[in-house]
Amino acid sequence: MIRAAALLARGRRAAEALMVDACTIRRRTGETVGPGGVVTPTYTTVYSGRCRWQQPAAQAAQQDVGEDYLLMLRLEVQLPMSVTGVQTEDEIVCDSSVHDPDLVGRAFVVRDLAHKSHATARRIGVVERT
Repeated sequence: MIRAAALLARGRRAAEALMVDACTIRRRTGETVGPGGVVTPTYTTVYSGRCRWQQPAAQAAQQDVGEDYLLMLRLEVQLPMSVTGVQTEDEIVCDSSVHDPDLVGRAFVVRDLAHKSHATARRIGVVERT
């Protein structure tokens, strides 16, 4: 009989084998003010490495903020289970994508965190503002 731990390890290896893209998760730590009063955010890196991008549902939500119209696109980022410490409001930037070059350079904000005992990947809900 296959023990749960061995089966879980096998599932995690299979999930990580599909993580062919790379991303960086960063957390805003403050800001600097440059010449002319230009404000530039400062960040610390939480994680940089392999990931997998998924769109759980092909839908977006309209948000009206003040006079601006924003289209909120929801995606899921799958990370190795060894990645810890991700928080809501962290930013995830796609560094490379093997199968969707249009993802590269796009930035997403962490909105949902999921935790469970027998997860094969860390699944994080993110949104992109367009």
